[in-house]
Amino acid sequence: MLKQLICMFIFMGIGYILFKKKMLSERGSRELSNILLYIVLPAVIIHSYCEERTGERLHGLWLSFVISAALLLLAMVISGLIFGRRRRIENVGVAFSNCGFMGIPLVQAVLGKEAVFFCSAFVAILLFLQWTYGVFVMTEDKKAISGKTIVRNPILIATIIGLGVFLIQIPIPGIADTVLSSLSAMNGPLAMVVLGIYLAQTEIKSIFLDKTLYWAAVVRLGIIPVASILFLCLLPGSMNHMKLTLLISASAPIGANAAIFAQKVGLDYTRAVKIVCLSTILSIISMPLLIMFASALWG
Repeated sequence: MLKQLICMFIFMGIGYILFKKKMLSERGSRELSNILLYIVLPAVIIHSYCEERTGERLHGLWLSFVISAALLLLAMVISGLIFGRRRRIENVGVAFSNCGFMGIPLVQAVLGKEAVFFCSAFVAILLFLQWTYGVFVMTEDKKAISGKTIVRNPILIATIIGLGVFLIQIPIPGIADTVLSSLSAMNGPLAMVVLGIYLAQTEIKSIFLDKTLYWAAVVRLGIIPVASILFLCLLPGSMNHMKLTLLISASAPIGANAAIFAQKVGLDYTRAVKIVCLSTILSIISMPLLIMFASALWG
């Protein structure tokens, strides 16, 4: 886990240097983000469902959706109780992890393709809740919730396609499987390069000197993951592989959507970016420790 995180942060450093050296512009970073969001991540999810349908896998799939929903609700409650309406950026940011850009690459690298099968359920539910509950908390206006935005989300579309492939057992041609596999291999490096570019657009010194940012990182990287571990302890040992997969998703740092939402509704965008960057940097310490603790606890 630590080895994979170090590799990912090296990729993040590459993105940081490329932007600082003006080899990539803000426009270029947006275009890379689009490739990641609309092509690579959907390919990872669809490819994870290209498996033989068995009773065990089918049972695991529905369980992963139920457990993911419970973990996300737990995070939303904790974040809501701690930050409330006065600190809307922290409330939404802390409730929803960056499981798409960071969770999936880590799960894929550490636990393999089959684990993404379970992780995609977490991502799909998170995206739905972000664009409904998250938007409502940020705007305090139910009318701001857009059904079209939810339906058109490429990750949700990919999950529906993947579920169709798995449930109906649609045969995937060899060429298509090779393309999906190759695109999936791009996910980790590309996701971290994009995050590095985001980081390069913020003054690093100001991130670490602002003490008010640390509480959000502590809740996102410490309190919520520990609560998630305690909840997952209620599940049997036979589900340890799924439990670790969902724990990685639940322990990921604050997602970039917190900054995107803040910018759209006129909140403090700079503060939101700093919170995202700080939690991402600190996650290199928190995530391995949490996974080691959970692995020892669950045997």
